[in-house]
Amino acid sequence: MADWDDVRRIATALPDVIEGTTYGAMAWKIGGKLMAWERPLRGRDLTELGLDEQTEPVLGTAVEDEPTKLALIDEDADVFFTTEHFTGYAAILVRLERIAVPRLDELIDAAWFARAPVRLRREREGA
Repeated sequence: MADWDDVRRIATALPDVIEGTTYGAMAWKIGGKLMAWERPLRGRDLTELGLDEQTEPVLGTAVEDEPTKLALIDEDADVFFTTEHFTGYAAILVRLERIAVPRLDELIDAAWFARAPVRLRREREGA
């Protein structure tokens, strides 16, 4: 299963991705837009999810749109989830230790395409 080293390796292998932080957590951006990030669960998230504490790492990634997010949750709710904070926002939360590395690779690649500038998407598609 995946870990933060896998996220870093996959994300930074994509064109023009910058690694940094957002709100003190690890983050990866393309064209100044957040595409993947460490997402510690906040008190409100924990309450909503019926948890006393966060027991595993959570990754947030951009997705193409809200229907894509909902389809991922339907595909595997053990791995993919969301909270009220992300309602109407094209992003999915991932229980990092539960996702297989090849699936993580697909997810981060899709996040890159969801946030990359048109010029970079066209260059990559043409390569």
